[in-house]
Amino acid sequence: MPDADHYRKLENLMHSAPIVRLVGACVTIGEGTAEITLPVRGDLFHAAGALHGAMYFLALDNAAFFAVNSLVEDAFVLTMSFNVYLLRPVSRGAVRAAGRVVECMKNQWLAESVLVDSDERVVARGSGIFVKSRIPLNEDIGYRTEP
Repeated sequence: MPDADHYRKLENLMHSAPIVRLVGACVTIGEGTAEITLPVRGDLFHAAGALHGAMYFLALDNAAFFAVNSLVEDAFVLTMSFNVYLLRPVSRGAVRAAGRVVECMKNQWLAESVLVDSDERVVARGSGIFVKSRIPLNEDIGYRTEP
């Protein structure tokens, strides 16, 4: 069973990703769960003045992805498919995506995530299928105890 050290290493892995540093996302990981927080900033808006759908996807996919990878200690998992349902725009505060593993099958996992705004209103939902890759979890990809 994975332990807190594995979760911290995964958190450092996510925080080391260039796209994550660019958008300012943060993660907290537990057993079969992950929570992503993303600040809502004007430089992440689409032309109509609200958070771009790509940021919704980033938060939802990462929350589901890290929920799955929390259960896999030896390899990086991959998103095979991911469905996103955009429900309402967000133009202030922050968004928080909560991901959880729904089903563990032989070689794949089903996970889902829900994105809420600063007022705890659901603004999007997502679900996806994830598989184990051949990429080992190691320091080369940011999987380390210290950031």
